[in-house]
Amino acid sequence: MRRYLLLLVSFAVIACSPVRKFQSLPKVQAWEKDIQKFEQHDSSETYSKDAILFTGSSSIRLWSTLKKDMAPYPVIQRGFGGSKLSDMVVYADRIIAPHPCKAIVIFIANDITGSDQDKSPQEVAALFRNVLKTIRKTHPETPVFWVAVTPTVSRWKVWPEIVKANNMIKQICDKKNNSYFIRTDFAFLDSKGQPINELFRDDKLHLTEKGYEVWTGIIKKELNRVLEK
Repeated sequence: MRRYLLLLVSFAVIACSPVRKFQSLPKVQAWEKDIQKFEQHDSSETYSKDAILFTGSSSIRLWSTLKKDMAPYPVIQRGFGGSKLSDMVVYADRIIAPHPCKAIVIFIANDITGSDQDKSPQEVAALFRNVLKTIRKTHPETPVFWVAVTPTVSRWKVWPEIVKANNMIKQICDKKNNSYFIRTDFAFLDSKGQPINELFRDDKLHLTEKGYEVWTGIIKKELNRVLEK
């Protein structure tokens, strides 16, 4: 009972004031230079209003073929390192608000990793809800796509918790207008239910070229389904 009450309190705090909770943390402030670089690009470059904005953690940042893979959709690439949803709640307005765009795609996979700093699935879902709320202040009708966290060998021990977080975010997307959950696990697991090694780099975490090909097929299919109605 006590643990349940603690979870409720934790959920309530994050749901009510996540920006205040996280913005003063050194590990969150450490992203300031990355966000300023994005802002420099925003002030010096012109982007199509029909672009799809991709933001999130390192799998977005490392997607070197994103422009080619998403053609003919123009893209805006805004991935920053090992970012977490707790970072995105602080910086979402600065990353997303400047860009009128056709859609927003988010992938963030670092809130549940198997460390002592892990958030609960409930906390992850609450943070996603807050990010979505921030986006809707400037993009009330823009389709928002959440790409499910992929199953990886390096974080396999916490995969059950990741699944719970994925499912909670899917439930939020299902209830919100113009919000879509992109499931990916079926393409990254073999017939025995284990991560497919060739889709991941030696770190057993980030995608290989083949992994990005698989991701592209899934994500682009969902973009086409929603955007070309």
